[in-house]
Amino acid sequence: MSRIGNNPITVPEGVTVDIQENVITVKGKLGELSQAYDSVNIAQEDGQLIVTRLSESKTHKAKHGLYRALVANMVLGVSAGFTKELELVGVGYRASNQGQKLDLALGFSHNIIFELPDEVKVETVSEKGKNPIVKLSSHDNQLIGSVAAKIRSFRKPEPYKGKGVKFVGEQIRRKAGKSA
Repeated sequence: MSRIGNNPITVPEGVTVDIQENVITVKGKLGELSQAYDSVNIAQEDGQLIVTRLSESKTHKAKHGLYRALVANMVLGVSAGFTKELELVGVGYRASNQGQKLDLALGFSHNIIFELPDEVKVETVSEKGKNPIVKLSSHDNQLIGSVAAKIRSFRKPEPYKGKGVKFVGEQIRRKAGKSA
């Protein structure tokens, strides 16, 4: 039994949901998202979306919770949006942006210029004495997660000094290093 799949999704004011045969489209003030689905039925009743599975097979049970979570993220994204913050930990690590181009200095011989998709808005914060922070915001949770993971992959945090690109609030497992 999928506990997540059984929860109804409340649709806030200003969000419209269009359910076609195998595609659901959600429109809100921040944008529009659509998702193809199968193995489940999605119905709209009294300002709520209800996801029901077709049978009790293992794949239908798995997809029940999956599509409920995806649709809930779509509804939340077009109404409130998502933000992710990345912190650059290391001496000389810098970040700046011009429009949709993110310029990262991560200790390599050259700066990394990363072109962001139009749906993702970027902001860089650099304060004296603090680590630079890259703030990403978008209405698409899957897209912002993949963009943040790509930026983090340029210089993953290492376990000895903790240098690298990490999510704000992420705990890095530290190692002791050499003993004399």
